[in-house]
Order: sequence, then C-alpha cells, then structure tokens
Amino acid sequence: MKKVLLLCGGNSPEHSVSLMSAQSILENIDKNVFETTCCIINFDNCWYEFLDNINCIQNWHNKEIRLVTNIIDYLKSFDIVFPITHGNNGEDGKLQGMLDLFNIKYVGCNTLSSAVGMDKHFSKILFKALNIPQVPFLTIKKNDFNLDDITTTISFPMMVKPANGGSSIGINKANNKRQLKKAIKTAFKFDKKVIIEKYVEARELECAVLAGKELIISEIGEIKSANEFYDYDAKYKNYKSYTLIPKDLEPDVCRQIKEYSKKAFIGIEAKDFARIDFFFDEQNKKVYLNEINTIPGFTQISMYPQLLQNSGLSYTDLITQLLTNS
Repeated sequence: MKKVLLLCGGNSPEHSVSLMSAQSILENIDKNVFETTCCIINFDNCWYEFLDNINCIQNWHNKEIRLVTNIIDYLKSFDIVFPITHGNNGEDGKLQGMLDLFNIKYVGCNTLSSAVGMDKHFSKILFKALNIPQVPFLTIKKNDFNLDDITTTISFPMMVKPANGGSSIGINKANNKRQLKKAIKTAFKFDKKVIIEKYVEARELECAVLAGKELIISEIGEIKSANEFYDYDAKYKNYKSYTLIPKDLEPDVCRQIKEYSKKAFIGIEAKDFARIDFFFDEQNKKVYLNEINTIPGFTQISMYPQLLQNSGLSYTDLITQLLTNS
C-alpha cells in the first residue's frame, strides 16, 4: 500500500481553503490503495500530524495532533507527498523547492513552474510571449507608482489585485481615483507587487488540464457569481454563486480556450494538474486568459474536479491518477 502524506494549511490567507480541499481528499481517497496521513502547517509554520478522525480537519487544533520535529526525515518516510497548500509559501515554489532539494516525490508543479504560476506579473509576461491574449495590465510596486500614470495607461473601471495570491483575496474593483487608491492600499497588504487590470464585462470561464500519458483538456466550466465579480465572499460564503458547464458557448470559443489552456500549461512547464481561468467578452467576441492555478481548489464542489468528473473521471479516480502519475 502506497504511503501518502497529505500536506495542507500553511501561513497564507488561503489556510482555511486548503483545509477544505484536504478534507475532501481524505474523505474520498481510495483507502484500499493508499495509506494516508494528514499533516497541517499552522500560521507559525509549525507542522502537526493529524491523529484524529478525518471529519473535522478545520477544527484540527482541538483534536489529537503530534508536532513534527524533524520535517525532512518525516517527509522521507512517505512514498509521495500531496501538497494541497493553496497560496503563498505552499503554491509559490518555496515548498516545492524544499521537496526538490531532498529528492522527495510529490504531486504537482515543480519549483519554477509553481513560482511563475503564482506570480501574476511573471506569468503575464510569459503568456504575452506565448501570444495568448490578456486584458491590458500593468504592475506597480509599493512606494513606486503614480495614480496619474496608472489612469493614463488604463482607463476606469479597473481591477486591482495582489501579484501573488489566490482565492480572490485582496482583489477590488475601482471606478475612480478614490476607489483606486483604496484598492491599491488593500492589495499591498497581501503582496509587495500589485497588478492593475482593465475591467471588462465578461463571462468567467475555466478549463481543467490533467497530465498523464497524454494531456486531458476538459470542457469549459462557467462561474456564476452572486457578487459583481468572483471575490472571496462569492467563492466561499455566498451560496447563491454556482458553477455549470455552459451549453451556449460557440464551438470556436471553446476551441480557443482549450488551445490557450494547453499552450499555457505546456508553456509554463506545468506538471500533473492545473486550472486555467479566462474572461470571455461576449460583446466583442474576445477571449482573454486571466490566470493559471497550479494547485486549484480541490473540494468536491470545486471547479477543477467537477470539470474532470464531467469528462468521465470520478473524484476518487482523479486523486488516484494524480498519486499514480507523479
């Protein structure tokens, strides 16, 4: 039986999202094939092995746990590590670099791909070089920007977001200079670089990529946000948001998104899995790549596993394939 370490938590703002993903994996992993241990990284970067039942990971600090004192020896005691650590320090290449350094086998992208995928500034540069369409954008650094320069380059409305991060944390829309200044201040709480993008009225579409003997490119999924845009509240708190497989997309739009997804996945040298997000401007019939997620949300209701289930791969079989391919 293969010994699997499911690694979750971390000290990023996406800690709780990671625990939700880990909970779903623990409940659905094939227990006849994998002997699974869950290890949770807290906000102080201490590692704790979860010794209790699998039903309450989000309340793990009230459960039976064991502090891991020798992290490298601990990691080497498993056949494979499955990091489901969303956000900074877990998805940005730092964790992957440590695993690579000690030749520890793991699921997901390597150090470089993870780092580039997480940093929207560098991933946008790469996608531009690959001739994949994106909305107009610019990057600013703290104490090194001018509001007039921004508004000269990009017209309102704008989206303001941290360059590194996920789950729509720290993202806001700005319709004027006052809102822009406030949005920039908020985004800088989460990163030292901030991305300013032109806001477009668009449908939010997503595509899942799964690597194996050949790449599986899923059908296209759509997000129906309960809020004006798909922010953290709309993703995880407002139950009026939902996802679906749209039936009204023109074949050419679906083809473009699949082509760009494959191009982005290969271009970033991704491994195992990724979710690629797009905007579709219906009025102008334009597709724009938004971002790539190298550790996408992995709950049963998350878009990534739903898209693969639509392609005929069950949630349990998806987990098995990731752990077998890596």
